[in-house]
Amino acid sequence: MEHITGMGARKSKFEEPPLSFKSWRTINWKEKQRALEYVNNYTTSIEGLQIRILLYGPSGAGKSSFINSVQSVLHGRMFAHALAANVHSGCFTKKYTTYKIQKEGPDNFYPFVFNDIMGLSPQGGVLVDDIKLALMGHVKEGYRFNPESKLSEDDPYYVRSPTDNDKVHVLVCVIPAGSLPVMPPGTLQKIRDVRGAASELGIPQVVILTKIGEAYPEIKEDLKSVYRVTSFKNMMEKFSAEVGIPLNCIFPVKNYYEEIDLNNDADSLILSALKNIINFGQDCFNFRMSHIECLD
Repeated sequence: MEHITGMGARKSKFEEPPLSFKSWRTINWKEKQRALEYVNNYTTSIEGLQIRILLYGPSGAGKSSFINSVQSVLHGRMFAHALAANVHSGCFTKKYTTYKIQKEGPDNFYPFVFNDIMGLSPQGGVLVDDIKLALMGHVKEGYRFNPESKLSEDDPYYVRSPTDNDKVHVLVCVIPAGSLPVMPPGTLQKIRDVRGAASELGIPQVVILTKIGEAYPEIKEDLKSVYRVTSFKNMMEKFSAEVGIPLNCIFPVKNYYEEIDLNNDADSLILSALKNIINFGQDCFNFRMSHIECLD
């Protein structure tokens, strides 16, 4: 139904409010410490196994900033291990780089690692074929991506016999929330292609939505409203349908890139995403091990 406003414009009586009364996803904002303890106490089911998390997405999406933000939360202070550009001027990350997160002691690390790669773009950027090779563990640390040609088998950076630790256990697509409505079709198709390759390999996929405050003023004003903004949920649902990644595998976060102090609400979103990524990675490894046992 519609009614006529004083200016003669038509407006629906049932227009959705910008903020819903109830959050559609539950986050216990007061229990950051419990989530932090979960990550700190996490161990893989196999000694020596590390969950490999591959980040990819459009240039300037915040892949490196997400890695830094995770390290900041886990260390309890601002951290800048992964170099991130403060302006968007093409692909800042050029090489295949692994980031370990240190715990107590010089030789003690969390049992998961992040890999950062060159950004996607409609023309240029990292090749989908190179991402597929990385998923299978064929790309060696330090490989410099070439937008013109994929890594060849005779290249010294090609890993011929990848171990379980070389292979990717979780694929994470990092995307700025504001780019969802205007994402170039070419970039969207590359995301679908990468997702298809990961699915064939049995690798779970996650989406991290960054820069949520810049895209939605309601969220910038109050980070706790992130799961109450109606238009944001609608956009997430549309993107989920377009790329085929379930809504419960899409996580909005507030990366640290201008702050000098940590924020509990931002930490809660980062930890919520990280917990699920870790669990999905463990599920992937368990599936691979059970498949090998079945073949035996």
